[in-house]
Amino acid sequence: MSRLAIEYGSHDRVTEIIDRLTYCTEYVSRSFDGWDEPHAKGPGLYFAVVADREYGAYADAMGDNRWPRESCRSVFEEDGFVDAVETVSLEQDGGIVVAVDGEIESQMVRFRDLGTRSGESDLVDDVSYEPWMGSRHMSAIETSVRPEVVATVTLSEETGRVSVFRDGDAESMERDELGGSWRVD
Repeated sequence: MSRLAIEYGSHDRVTEIIDRLTYCTEYVSRSFDGWDEPHAKGPGLYFAVVADREYGAYADAMGDNRWPRESCRSVFEEDGFVDAVETVSLEQDGGIVVAVDGEIESQMVRFRDLGTRSGESDLVDDVSYEPWMGSRHMSAIETSVRPEVVATVTLSEETGRVSVFRDGDAESMERDELGGSWRVD
């Protein structure tokens, strides 16, 4: 008897989910005008795309911080998704869990540091931190090496930097680099 194995990291639909998260995060970063103001706190985001919805073993609920599922249940809800992301980025804190089918969990979470469970400490060996990383990004790169996690996407509330983490590797763009060919200045 063979097991069904799906390589989510290269699956077309999951790649589309990660792209939607990234593009929407870039849009939120580009839409905020206060990045250059001293002591400004801009929008912040932390998405984790998970292959297994049993993430409670490595994540804790962030109190009353919730994704507004009544107005947006999936990353495929076009305008509803963008509106929800804009609101959450300014008003909520915590990781937003997105399943590989695009459904968004309502409870926002704090992902635990690697090594807090037996057998996890070897995962840390594959993580390399960059000087620009704050706590959100360090958590996201660590979370990205978990076998259940396909990728994480973050928006820095200090600089507007958008980063995508996969298997402990970071693809990161500062705010003025965001959008590429789709950006109209």
